[in-house]
Amino acid sequence: MSLCCCSTAAGRGFLLPSILLSRSYLPRRPILNLRTTTTSARLAPAAATISSLSAPQQRQVAVYVEALLDWNQRMNLTAVTDEAEVMTRHVADTLAVLPPLERAYRARSSTGGGGGIDGVSLIDVGSGAGLPGLILAVARPSWRFTLLESMKKRCTFLEHAVEAMGLSNVDVVCDRAENAGQSLDHREAYDVAAARAVAELKVLAEYCLPFVRVGGLFIAAKGHDPHEEIKNAKSAVQKLGASMSELCNVESMGPHGQRTAVIYLKDRATPRKYPRLPGTPSKMPL
Repeated sequence: MSLCCCSTAAGRGFLLPSILLSRSYLPRRPILNLRTTTTSARLAPAAATISSLSAPQQRQVAVYVEALLDWNQRMNLTAVTDEAEVMTRHVADTLAVLPPLERAYRARSSTGGGGGIDGVSLIDVGSGAGLPGLILAVARPSWRFTLLESMKKRCTFLEHAVEAMGLSNVDVVCDRAENAGQSLDHREAYDVAAARAVAELKVLAEYCLPFVRVGGLFIAAKGHDPHEEIKNAKSAVQKLGASMSELCNVESMGPHGQRTAVIYLKDRATPRKYPRLPGTPSKMPL
């Protein structure tokens, strides 16, 4: 296991490029500005990450933020109700996961090489409001994404967001992880499985690892101190065919100022009996 520190925090009051403020793109709500210079040096790295997106990508992010806050008034998608907080707590946090993910993928993939990574297939398990999947899909248009969500109303939102954002590299699957993980269409079919704020690691591992091909990665976005979770999940992760690869600290605008990306390598095929029947992983963790 290796430990890395990725300082990628985000500031408030971002500016969008002027193209986003044209009449054809102007949404019903005021759009955020993604490029305003922040006065805090601590926040500069993440602002740079967001501003590294192209103008069309920044427009897609703005459309997502508008749709999320609009739909959130009618259903529970996120506890964050402020535009700037969506940018810092959701968008910037998601983008901060990309560098350690791509580094780990290159290190483990014979096709990774030293350049860009194209054609990666990623499943976002328990996608909820589309995090991290939708933001990653904007940032990496050459990748293929599957958003797996069990609640129909959230799937409806995801389908709306995909269409509104103009994403052609995203599929929405409305099913439980326990069912999809036993399906031939999805079992060990992905290079990467990712999850954010879904469940404790020992439960999350059973949800996610059956989707990952041997040699692929499982990445979980966790809080500022996941060490006890990691310890408790060790036995489950081993049973499911994986081992610890990296633990990467990522600066955040959350209450603790830090999040953690926990990355596992899929060493061997997951035993066929996993995942167990719906509800079992959470009620009887490995």
